[in-house]
Amino acid sequence: MRSHEPRASSSCAACKFLKRKCIPNCIFAPYFRSDEPKKFAKVHKVFGASNVSKILTEVPEEQREDTVNSLAYEAEARLRDPVYGCIGAIALLQRKMYELQQDLAVARARLARYTAANTCTIQNDHRVAMLPAFNDFVAGDGFIENFSQNPSEFNRVGDMYDFSQVPYIQ
Repeated sequence: MRSHEPRASSSCAACKFLKRKCIPNCIFAPYFRSDEPKKFAKVHKVFGASNVSKILTEVPEEQREDTVNSLAYEAEARLRDPVYGCIGAIALLQRKMYELQQDLAVARARLARYTAANTCTIQNDHRVAMLPAFNDFVAGDGFIENFSQNPSEFNRVGDMYDFSQVPYIQ
């Protein structure tokens, strides 16, 4: 595990931030390296050094690195969105997934309907059926509306990480 690795003589990021001497068996040292001061600063601002220390001592050593990474992620999300934290991001992704599932169900239903209609036409008329014209598709359920002609919307990434919206949990 990382706690048994030798480290440089410099203090860990936690001890530097707290302005104290870093002892050889410092619980923060393996997880908050001296070259990552912002990581500990964010975790400390949200959870506090004392609480993080208590959490790390209660967690088995093989799970501590994952625990620190989770704390760092939650702290970053909580600083971005103090009300919802990472739950806001999860809710946003769940809402997008739900909308995409609805769009997929509509597309599958339309495909099945047109496939069945074309199969009947081929069997009855013994001719090759033509695909329906683009105008035959009815816009709805957010499927067609999501395709915009505005080129500035193609480069947007902000919707994925927009935490300002109220979460929607299904």
